[in-house]
Amino acid sequence: MNTEKTPRLAEGEYRFAALVWDNEPLSSGQLVRLAADALGWKKSTTYTVLKKLCERGILQNDGGRVTAIVKRDAVQRQESTAVVDRAFGGSLPRFVAAFVNEKPLSAAEAAEIRAILDAANTNGGQEP
Repeated sequence: MNTEKTPRLAEGEYRFAALVWDNEPLSSGQLVRLAADALGWKKSTTYTVLKKLCERGILQNDGGRVTAIVKRDAVQRQESTAVVDRAFGGSLPRFVAAFVNEKPLSAAEAAEIRAILDAANTNGGQEP
């Protein structure tokens, strides 16, 4: 999916959408209970945010059955690109350096990153 067409989500919207991504399909009633437990939201807040995200084409509520139109990986790609662009002038190496200087990588994480980089080099930057 083109990141220019992926809507940006505020933090609360992202956490709400994550409830849908993690549990879809689910009923709107289930979503109200999940939002109350996970986010401390009232029923009215849940339905207001659900309506807003449906109007923006991120979620859909079809007869009380809630599903995602925009998937988590598309939002994550868009958000990660925005962070790298905004905070690091678009430099992925500067981002990685800042990250690993703050939080060292485990051997498993380093191996996973190497595999991602190797796959990007062999298939034109597409995910493995």
